[in-house]
Amino acid sequence: MSVPAPGPRDAAPPTRRGAVLAICCVALMMIGVDVTALNVALPAIQRDLGSSVAGMQWAVDAYSLSMATLMLLAGSTGDRIGRRRVLRAGLLLFTAASVLCALAPSMGALIGFRVLQGIGAAGLGPVSMSIIAHTFTDRAERTRAMGVWMGAYGLGLAIGPLVGGLLVAAVGWRAVFWLNLPIGLAALALAGRYVRESRSERPRRSDAVGQLLVITLLGPLTYAVIEAPHTGWTSPVVLAALALAVASLVGLVGYEGRRDEPLIELRLFRDVRFSGAIAAGMCVFGAFGGFFFLSALRLQNPLGLSALKAGLWMLPPSAVLAVCSLCAARLAERYGTRPLLVLAGGALAASGALAAVLAGDPSALALVAEFVFFGIGIGLASPLLITAGVSGLPPDRAGLASGLFTSCGRSAFSLGVAVLGAILAAGLHGAPLHDPAAFASAARPAWAIVAACGVVVAVLAAVSTAGGRSLPGGGMAGGAAESAESVAPGAADRRAGRIGPGKRLG
Repeated sequence: MSVPAPGPRDAAPPTRRGAVLAICCVALMMIGVDVTALNVALPAIQRDLGSSVAGMQWAVDAYSLSMATLMLLAGSTGDRIGRRRVLRAGLLLFTAASVLCALAPSMGALIGFRVLQGIGAAGLGPVSMSIIAHTFTDRAERTRAMGVWMGAYGLGLAIGPLVGGLLVAAVGWRAVFWLNLPIGLAALALAGRYVRESRSERPRRSDAVGQLLVITLLGPLTYAVIEAPHTGWTSPVVLAALALAVASLVGLVGYEGRRDEPLIELRLFRDVRFSGAIAAGMCVFGAFGGFFFLSALRLQNPLGLSALKAGLWMLPPSAVLAVCSLCAARLAERYGTRPLLVLAGGALAASGALAAVLAGDPSALALVAEFVFFGIGIGLASPLLITAGVSGLPPDRAGLASGLFTSCGRSAFSLGVAVLGAILAAGLHGAPLHDPAAFASAARPAWAIVAACGVVVAVLAAVSTAGGRSLPGGGMAGGAAESAESVAPGAADRRAGRIGPGKRLG
């Protein structure tokens, strides 16, 4: 029996609403911290567990990839069996897996536990968004709450490198995972007390075949990209992985296209703005994952910085990223979405170009400029692209579209680490990571790809986005808020063509 969403008359009291928002913010912040903190700990993990570059890639990608492939499933499962139940299950698994990661005796065990951690994280993002939508029944309050919720993720990304650096320097890399234990247990207990159970009145049917095809597409593809530099592209295992990925893609397109309620709604890609936003978003998140992975290795190996100093150096791009994400909506209202996205692409391209040109021995000023440009590019592009992508779609498709955008972005993050890490591994030719000349030469093509991603973002923004003003609640927070409204009270009664208060689609 479905549980109806609360209406205005039975809205939660302010204390409960604040507690629910805090719980959901903590859940999302933990995801953000784990995305960036581990990068700083990678050299310490390599020394302790004797890992190769491929092993470090898997330590990052095992988490991101398992989270990306299961986010859509977690959201629909919460709609069916209860969002609080899925949130608490996600918190429990994420916390338990973090403890296992902290105790991992080998790199193989760490990678396996990171998969479990990513599965737990998949249940936190989309479900917590829906919980906020059903807790904050007033539209204006809901939009503000979504802004705070997404700000928590940006804050997690920003403080992750510093937290990781401090913990590695003071205690060791295992402390990065132990940190999740008290936070996760507190969030789990508070969720049981303050979060009300809610379900969708008309949940989408499960799509086990579609989910399996997504896993057999992304997993083997990432495996092939990471392992090919070591075993060769003609290796039977690599060729088999690529063949399985291609077969899964063909099967996914054919199978999902025939379902009434598919896991991935392919019809959304007929919208040019949505397709352009997805393509640009994958470039942004692919560059994001690869840049942070390479920067952490670069700062601590050829440049010889400690984990703490590396964390401090990676704080500027994370902080700029968080600030730009929070300011993106207001800036877009004033200057328009298209110019800002072109600016974001240009900033990302400038960052990659600087890193490629100055890969050998950058000055402190050049390194700061490189990081600031990167933060501006990612910080502006990531929130505005999701708004641009869903703004031309009917309201009842906004939730599916934003979920698909987020899942594609997470997948691109994993592939960015895989591709740029594979380029680095192939270019080293067996040389150690701490060799400045070898690292600079090997990483230069990878930095060039980051620059190319920025150019693609700028071109796609100029071609596929509208030139009108951004809508209120724009940016990632606004996009999430509007997406959440597709499952929120009264969503079916909203007038066609509206995605924001008092604004029609242009």
